Amino acid sequence: MSETYDVVGIGLGPFNLGLAALAEPLVAAGELSAAFFDRREDFVWHEGMMLPWATIQVPFLADLVSLADPTSRFSFLNYLKQQGRIHRYYIREDFYPLRSEYSAYCAWVAGQLSTTTWSTEVTGVRRDPDGLWTVTLSDAAGAREVRAYHVVSGVGTTPNVPAPLAEAVDAPGVWHSSEFLHHRGEIEAADSVTVVGSGQSAAEIYRALMETAAANGTRLDWFTRSPRFFPMEYTKLTLELTSPEYTGYFHGLDTARRDSLNQYQRNLHKGISADLINDIYDTLDRLSIQQPLDTTLRTGVSATWSPGAEPTDGSTGRHRLHLAHGESGATGVHASDVVILATGYRPPQLPDFLRPAAGHIRFDERGRMAVGLEFDIDEEGTLFVQNAEEHTHALSAPDLGMGPWRNSVILKRITGREVYPVERAFAHQSFGGEGL
Repeated sequence: MSETYDVVGIGLGPFNLGLAALAEPLVAAGELSAAFFDRREDFVWHEGMMLPWATIQVPFLADLVSLADPTSRFSFLNYLKQQGRIHRYYIREDFYPLRSEYSAYCAWVAGQLSTTTWSTEVTGVRRDPDGLWTVTLSDAAGAREVRAYHVVSGVGTTPNVPAPLAEAVDAPGVWHSSEFLHHRGEIEAADSVTVVGSGQSAAEIYRALMETAAANGTRLDWFTRSPRFFPMEYTKLTLELTSPEYTGYFHGLDTARRDSLNQYQRNLHKGISADLINDIYDTLDRLSIQQPLDTTLRTGVSATWSPGAEPTDGSTGRHRLHLAHGESGATGVHASDVVILATGYRPPQLPDFLRPAAGHIRFDERGRMAVGLEFDIDEEGTLFVQNAEEHTHALSAPDLGMGPWRNSVILKRITGREVYPVERAFAHQSFGGEGL
């Protein structure tokens, strides 16, 4: 007989790891049975971008549990205490943990949980006639099945490369930003490097290469189609767009209006930290005095992969990018030995393992999962998704700080009670036109 759980989680990124941490006291008390599976060997977060000085873009309170349960033993502050580092962190007076620090914290939490299983891939999910879910697993021992009353998919985002650059990904010396540290030696040894992209990853990679490029005489260029180098908006009233009030308002809009708003609001959470922008400027200015960097930074430019085209800007290298400046209409061809595509990530689509359950899943008119306000995607309210709902929930979907809140909602649906208090309202402002 297959084991049966109250909840099975698929994927152990920060969001499902947070759900497992919040569920652990219930599991220990015998109130809930749970199992979480991930195909990786252990937890590591954005390994290819684990730059030693890079921080996460949310404060330490946006850990796996604190905004749901500040008393949890799985908090970031308790992690620091157990590592003997809490006073150093206090003296550092920095709200934003290092990316490596956050990854180590998550791994520390994962190592204490009784419900996590690694090196195990979920290959299928189907609903049985009795209403339960059968989850098919594959590991070194072979295939097996478990059953669940509830399933939570939290498989995360995947690297995105726009269609005009899609043919570039198979070329030698072309990598997505997620692979940067795996190839840093080759990148720094090249005669010319071009970064394409507009967000935090593009800026971090450009900054990481500046001094070495200047010292080696490497040409280092950065092109973005954004009209300027946008800082991520982090003002307090804007942060209220992650609130339950705004999420509820946004969820009630029609699909076309939601999509339009998401496109308009992209730079509210996909921009560059203002400190990093300033650091890049200061470094450029310092290098211009000490050891000039051969570089071009250009905004408002779209790039297309164009093998064999003749360079027009004096650049040299084995690869070619056709560049088009939107405002002026000017076009040209740029050459580079290495191209780094810092072109972001694609939100989770319907994963292959959920295709056997597709007949039980709601979809919108554009073929995306129609995620309910409480993160369910089936009419029975037993199948949930994490960070796959930006098209229905806006900015709160990828926000690490809203993960504990979302997990509180999901646990309420699973257990039938409010295990952790669920804030319904905390915004000072009003959204929409109700009451006008």
